[in-house]
Amino acid sequence: MVISEADRDELLSHARESAPNECCGYARARDGRVEEVFRAENVLETSQRYGYKLDSRSLFRTHEIEDDGFEVVVYHSHPESPAEPSQTDINLARYPDWRYVIVSPAHEPTVRCWRIADGRVEEEDVAVDR
Repeated sequence: MVISEADRDELLSHARESAPNECCGYARARDGRVEEVFRAENVLETSQRYGYKLDSRSLFRTHEIEDDGFEVVVYHSHPESPAEPSQTDINLARYPDWRYVIVSPAHEPTVRCWRIADGRVEEEDVAVDR
């Protein structure tokens, strides 16, 4: 996945602003290149500290993006842990064609991308376009 420095910084900013809760959002991509990032409301934010769930409007928009022929990237943060999928993340990854990005703002800020399908997890390289 290729992401601009500005979009990567936006993901990290969103994660920092939402800490200690997890943030979430989505992005539109084409040919593996992120074109635009959108913040979403984490509807779990008020009920629990860990976990994320995109608000219904944002989830609907991700399907519109896919219907329009774009690739969908969903992101969320791990405020205090590594940018690696938890078992919950793996269990909730319902769309095998989507990229799942995890942002970790703690210590060494990190943005990592994952493909998750049928319980299988594969990391995809993230290139930052300056």
